Amino acid sequence: MRILHTSDWHIGRTFHGNATLVALRVVLDALVAEVRDRDVDVVVVAGDVFDSAAPAGDCYTLLTDMLVALRETGAHVIVTSGNHDSAARLGFQARLLRDGIHVLTDPAELQTPVTIDDAYGPVHFYGIPYLEPALVRRQWPGVRSQAQALARAMELVQLDAAVRGGRSVVAAHCFAAGVEATPHLERDIQQGGLDVVPLSVFDGPDYVALGHIHGRSTLSERVRYAGAPLHYSFGERDKPRGAWLVEMDAAGLAGVEWVALPVPRALAVIEGPLEDLLTDARFAHAEDAWVSARYTDSAAQVDPMRRLQQRFAHCAEVRHGPAQVAAADTRSFSARVAATRSDAELVDAFLAHVRNGDGLADDEIELVRDVLDEHTVAEVTA
Repeated sequence: MRILHTSDWHIGRTFHGNATLVALRVVLDALVAEVRDRDVDVVVVAGDVFDSAAPAGDCYTLLTDMLVALRETGAHVIVTSGNHDSAARLGFQARLLRDGIHVLTDPAELQTPVTIDDAYGPVHFYGIPYLEPALVRRQWPGVRSQAQALARAMELVQLDAAVRGGRSVVAAHCFAAGVEATPHLERDIQQGGLDVVPLSVFDGPDYVALGHIHGRSTLSERVRYAGAPLHYSFGERDKPRGAWLVEMDAAGLAGVEWVALPVPRALAVIEGPLEDLLTDARFAHAEDAWVSARYTDSAAQVDPMRRLQQRFAHCAEVRHGPAQVAAADTRSFSARVAATRSDAELVDAFLAHVRNGDGLADDEIELVRDVLDEHTVAEVTA
C-alpha cells in the first residue's frame, strides 16, 4: 500500500495581507498529479485543513475540488482536523461525502478506524483530531493538558488495534517532543511546556502522520511531520515543500520517500542600505520573489515600501534596522535644550535624537535657516 502524508493546507490564510488561494491551488493540483502518477492508495491530511474556524465560501470550494480530484485518482482520502479548524464545520458533512473520502473530527469516534485492504490484508487508519483539553475533559475526566489528551487517545487506539490485529496508521495534530517550530508561525498549543507530547505516546502504530509543524521533520523512522505545502512565513523560506510517500508491506512500514512539490513564488530576505536595495545588481535574484527587506540606513527613509515595490513588485515586508545605532544621550531633555546656542542647533539636536544620530543634512541646513529667518522677520514686523 502507498500512502501520501500531507498536512497544514491552511486554506484561506493570507501572506502579509496577500491572498494565497491561487498559489495553494497550484501546489495542491501538483499534489493530485503526484498521487495519480505514483499510484497512491491513501492520502492522509493531518489537520489544519482551513486556516480559521469560519472560512470563506471560496475556501470550501477549493477543499471540495481537491477532495474530489484526489478521489478521482482512485485513492482513498482521510482528513482530520487541527487547532485552526472548526471540527464541527469541517466534519458536518462527513456522512454525506462520497465513498472513499473520510473526514474524522469526532473525539468520541477516534478508536473506530477506517479500514482499507491491500494485497496483504487490512490497514487500519485512526484519525485523532486536535484535542482541546477543555472540550474533552467531560469525556475523559482528569485530562488537563493536550499531552494527557493525546496519551488517552492513543491508549484507546492501541486497545482497538490490539483487538483488530494487522497494520495500523495514526494521523494526529499536535506539538510532539523533538521537533523545532518556526518562530511566530505555528500557533502555540503549549502551556508551560506541559502540552509537548512525548514521542513515546506514539508507540505502536506502523506509521504516525503528524500535523501542526510547517516544516518537514523526522522524529523517528515511523513518526513524521510533512509540513505545509505552501510557505506561509519568511522564517520557513528555506524549508522544502512536499509530502511523505509511505510504503507498507505485509510486515508494516517498508520505506518512506520525500515527494517535493512546486513553490509558486520563492521567498527572499534582503538587507542593505535602501539605495543599494533599489539599485544593486546583487539583489536581482529577488525581483520576482516575495521579499522581506531590511534597510540599514541610520535614519528611517520616506515611503520605503512604495519605492521598493517599484523594483520588487512582491515586496511584502519592510523593516528598518540601522547598521549602527548611535550612543544614547543620558542627559535630560531640558539639559539637551540648555546646551544649544541657537534655534538651528536645537533643530539639529532634535533630529539627531529621533534619527539615530543623523542631524541636519546639508540641504536641510539651508531650509531650516530660511524657515527660521522668515519666523524672525514675522516676529519683528508683528
